[in-house]
Amino acid sequence: MRLVTLDEFIAENQYRHPEATGELSGLLRDIGLAAKIVNRDLSKAGLVDAILGDAEKTNVQGEEVKKLDEFANEILIKCLQNSGECCGIASEEEDTFVAFENRKNAKYVVLFDPLDGSSNIDVIAPVGTIFSVFRRKSPVGTLCTLEDFLQAGDQQAAAGYVIYGSSTMLVYSTGEGVNGFTLDPTIGEFCLSHADIQTPKNAKTYSMNQGNCRDFPENIQQFVDFCQDNVTKKPYSLRYIGSMVADFHRNLLKGGVFLYPPTKSAPNGKLRLMYECNPMAYLQEQAGGSASNGGQRILSIQPTELHQRTPVYIGSEELVNKVIHTK
Repeated sequence: MRLVTLDEFIAENQYRHPEATGELSGLLRDIGLAAKIVNRDLSKAGLVDAILGDAEKTNVQGEEVKKLDEFANEILIKCLQNSGECCGIASEEEDTFVAFENRKNAKYVVLFDPLDGSSNIDVIAPVGTIFSVFRRKSPVGTLCTLEDFLQAGDQQAAAGYVIYGSSTMLVYSTGEGVNGFTLDPTIGEFCLSHADIQTPKNAKTYSMNQGNCRDFPENIQQFVDFCQDNVTKKPYSLRYIGSMVADFHRNLLKGGVFLYPPTKSAPNGKLRLMYECNPMAYLQEQAGGSASNGGQRILSIQPTELHQRTPVYIGSEELVNKVIHTK
């Protein structure tokens, strides 16, 4: 089997589209570069005090910021600003979007969660980077605007994530299927390892913080009851890591459903539509799965703010349907 690097795969896809100008290809390669740098820093997290632990401040979400959150955020911003293909970014760690003064002619904006699951770093559990790419709506040659970022998920030009675990993998889609690339540390390249990923239509695995079950809506509690003692008397397996990237990645490959319902203290859910749910829903649908907030397809939601939250049920199609139709 011929070894195909991420750069080669992106270039080959571009050649199949004569109308392509190469800007999106360049942007994806730059995200890959940022992921390598983040991976390098993560591999040193247990050895270097300067990048381990709390940054002693909170982000716009009111969450404690880890030092590596800041590192990853800075790396992504610098790589995207230097790329020349991105006119602005929005990050889970920033109060508002950042327009690049020197990149007014670029055609894309990028939204990202620089380090999903960063609370897991201290215990060496998988963490990840999630990204979403949109074509700008504002005129090329001007500064990007909020309108460029507040687009429904089905308008994404590309989306993906990087999972940093026992190995490092970048998974992405530009609307023509989902492919995964594993980082080969001996050559420093992401290489195609999971071509044309397809999620099983059904499975017997669910991922959620079941400790909050009493605060979940009644239909979700009933779904949990079904999973624990369903009609076949073969309970489903609970698999929960506490990092959306890690839980999503397992379910994407093996089948299953990830649930983050509303609770009494978080009636709109906890996860961010723009930084987490939209990109993951895009990948899930491209892989044959489904994503819903319980009443609406995630990718159809028209956002009204950058840090908007939403409940999310995402994974194998039949399991997602079971969740949202349980009464």
